[in-house]
Amino acid sequence: MNDSLGEYGSVTKRILMVAAENDALPNAKVGGIGDVVRDIPLALAEQDCHVQVVLPDYGHFAVMPGAELCGQYQLRFAGTTERVELYRLQSTSHQHQNVTYWGLGHRRFSPCGDGSVYCNDEDNRPFATDASKYAFFCAAVGQVIVNNGFGELDVVHLHDWHAALLLVLREYDPTLASLKNIHTTYTIHNLSLQGVRPFKGDDSSFEAWFPELDYSPHLICDTRAVHCLNPMRAGINLANKVHAVSPTYATEITRKSDVGQGVYGGEGLENDLIMAREQGRLVGILNGCEYPENASYTKVAKTRLAPALENALLGWASKSTQLLSCHWLAEKRLQRWATKKDRGMLITSVGRITGQKVRLLFSTLADGQTVLQHILDELGDKGMFIFLGSGNEQYQRQLLALAGANANFIYLQGYSTGVSDLLYNSGDLFLMPSSFEPCGISQMLAMRAGQPCLVHSVGGLNDTVEDGVTGYCFNGATIMEQSENLIATFKRALQNYKKHPTKHAALAKKASAQRFLWSAAAQEYLTQLYR
Repeated sequence: MNDSLGEYGSVTKRILMVAAENDALPNAKVGGIGDVVRDIPLALAEQDCHVQVVLPDYGHFAVMPGAELCGQYQLRFAGTTERVELYRLQSTSHQHQNVTYWGLGHRRFSPCGDGSVYCNDEDNRPFATDASKYAFFCAAVGQVIVNNGFGELDVVHLHDWHAALLLVLREYDPTLASLKNIHTTYTIHNLSLQGVRPFKGDDSSFEAWFPELDYSPHLICDTRAVHCLNPMRAGINLANKVHAVSPTYATEITRKSDVGQGVYGGEGLENDLIMAREQGRLVGILNGCEYPENASYTKVAKTRLAPALENALLGWASKSTQLLSCHWLAEKRLQRWATKKDRGMLITSVGRITGQKVRLLFSTLADGQTVLQHILDELGDKGMFIFLGSGNEQYQRQLLALAGANANFIYLQGYSTGVSDLLYNSGDLFLMPSSFEPCGISQMLAMRAGQPCLVHSVGGLNDTVEDGVTGYCFNGATIMEQSENLIATFKRALQNYKKHPTKHAALAKKASAQRFLWSAAAQEYLTQLYR
């Protein structure tokens, strides 16, 4: 990259973002990557940058209204010559004259059916289908860049393991040698997902994808299985800058993980991350949140909440010819709650049901009861806990069992933006006890709506919620300490709500006043990541 382009604010930067998700396009979001890739280009565009975003078309972007075929490119992959198509796409929700959206079209981008972003493989071949898909995607992006399909670029910004193989090809593929003249940034959204695959001996392996490539495994192999490729490690070692999505997370990932003790760190990559930090390549920048002008976050009355949630349940139930027990039970609980005159404190939680998000809730204390059961016992009949989410089947079964055994717990198995917004805008306390959290967006959305959060002080939760000022925080050196401190902190929050309502209201007001702006993040991108 020409160093004269490095001064923030002096010239326009030309940036290409490569990602698996982008919520500016329909059905292209699964997790937090989609939020970031939707929002940060617009913030950079306001800083006089020209930003292009490319992702696979997943078999459906090419037929979107307004999709424009702009080029065709050939490449070698898995021993055959393939042709990909480059489509300029239109976003109906997030538009800016300095932002361009692209989709790459090919049958390899929809191996699990049109519209599927990720595929679920068997445990004995993790990431296999997706790894092949994104290896092809990276190779295709590389060919479009060297053939000037995106024009001149100053920065190529790669998001998570899905885009990391572009850095490997940049390092070892002589046909992509010109990419070494472009500054690269690699963002770690979630270090626990690394996309590890064998170097050889499998249809989904590095040598199967690139049989003609001469490479060295030293910087790209998995540290715990050296016969395997680790795209996440490759991204960390080969990028000019490495970005973690919050300052605290950038520190946490340089320590050794001990999951048995509840310590989540570098997931085996801590030595590479320490080296990146010592080289001045590792940077922690907090993600932002959208704050639409003239948006109203008026508290949704609890009398309105139950009917609205019942309507959502009817919509979910109508998608199946059989009534699921989770929907039936949730409706019964909502009907009973709607008849209560004093509905008390409303606890809410929204998120994917994974070990990361709910493991602490199901930790067992010395009395044999889970943390979540203790919380429900403390809440008693003077409040309600509504939990929205889907994911891990074992945790879903446990949540359903608790909903059946506790009249003050409603489990909504599913997800919709409308339902999540209702919960953000109606709750008295938002619970987010993640075992680790690179950044987190749910706590920002709850705070934006004036709902104090009770969080585990890790990652971005530590960087966004201040104990006793904008919410309630707990920590602990072990899972048992974390579990006990979570219950104690909940008791404190419940006591404030019941006995010191003015204090609790002050926390809510302070939470709603916080601003985690993408414009601030964009300035840090320019000064810390893109130089």
